[in-house]
Amino acid sequence: MPHTTPSSILRTFRRFVLLGLTLSVLSGCALFQEDTDPTKGWSANKLYTTAKESLDEGNYEQAVKFYEKLEARYPYGTYAQQAQIETAYAHYKANEPAPAIAACDRFIKLHPNHPNLDYVYYLKGMIGFNEDLGYGGYIMQQDPTERDPKSMRESFIAFKYLYDNFPNSKYRDDGAKRMIWLVNALASHDLHVANYYVRRGAWLAAANRAQDVVRNYPDAPAVEEALAVMSYSYGQLGLPDLQNDSERVLKHNYPNSRFLTEGIQRSKPWYQLY
Repeated sequence: MPHTTPSSILRTFRRFVLLGLTLSVLSGCALFQEDTDPTKGWSANKLYTTAKESLDEGNYEQAVKFYEKLEARYPYGTYAQQAQIETAYAHYKANEPAPAIAACDRFIKLHPNHPNLDYVYYLKGMIGFNEDLGYGGYIMQQDPTERDPKSMRESFIAFKYLYDNFPNSKYRDDGAKRMIWLVNALASHDLHVANYYVRRGAWLAAANRAQDVVRNYPDAPAVEEALAVMSYSYGQLGLPDLQNDSERVLKHNYPNSRFLTEGIQRSKPWYQLY
């Protein structure tokens, strides 16, 4: 048996005392925190009403906290479902796209037949669209080529799902208008890349990217310049047949195009009003 001394017994005793005090303090802190939670005992209605007030006042972080408490304490029923939707909206308004989209996706997965599902898809589209860089950017002449094409594509997918699956939705028409803008913006983005390749003398890459604009976005304003880029790039590559074909299509569809006389110097972008 190991030899036991008074000092070792004293050290063991001190450890037990310290452990007991630590557990007591932690337990007291937990009780203190629980007792000082001002929302303790609140009904689902009161939690929702308070969260909505914070949301309307622009206190999005506080609103999310109330919605989370509501869903944790009352996970079933209409209040919890509405809290999930408004949590996504609060993140969107707080310019937090990642948690906003995650909240939308979670709601879609949990409630595939919810009567407000059309709004959730519309909100998801708006998150990617980002209204300040959408119509606001249009008015302020903000170049859509500077935006993230991935978020624009995801926004388009959400709006398209809304358009295809909810024919009676009040959000459908606005979503359709935004889809048109997004198509034009995506085409403009690809054209921007094509012109970058032109400036670098990467003629094949420029021609291929411009061809993507013509093939993928046939109704976008960027198609006119894309055809000019194709014609010019094929000429630089020494491919007269492809050059003539591109120029012929340009003349047929845009007989008064400035690119036929002035070349491919950038004209005023489609998204600028003035």
